[in-house]
Amino acid sequence: MMSRHSVALALTIALLSGPAFAASGGAVKMFDTDNDGTLDLAEVKKAATALFTKLDPDRDGTLDARELRGRLSAKELAAADPDRDGTLTLDEYLAVVEQRFNAANPDKDGTLDAKELNARPGRALVRLLR
Repeated sequence: MMSRHSVALALTIALLSGPAFAASGGAVKMFDTDNDGTLDLAEVKKAATALFTKLDPDRDGTLDARELRGRLSAKELAAADPDRDGTLTLDEYLAVVEQRFNAANPDKDGTLDAKELNARPGRALVRLLR
């Protein structure tokens, strides 16, 4: 059993670690469907697909800059939009998610842990899932 001092120390460390700590740990807990403490590409794509559906209120099967609400910059949206129609289909969105997953996985083990999600590429991926 943890002492009050240990609990207080753990909370202080978590608070001092800032939003990146909360974002990565929260992302693992939120999207880790097999409860192995990491996220694999299938788990990430499942989360991204659910978010895509949520962000597409007009149900036209695409997300425009307004629907993406800051998840991608205008430049990133343009780069991810091969047909240049100003929107992303689910497949186009998932391609961006996969690119960011791979960028966040420098050890190429096929999974992301909290540390990898805390790094800049991992935080960029998490933005696409929340």
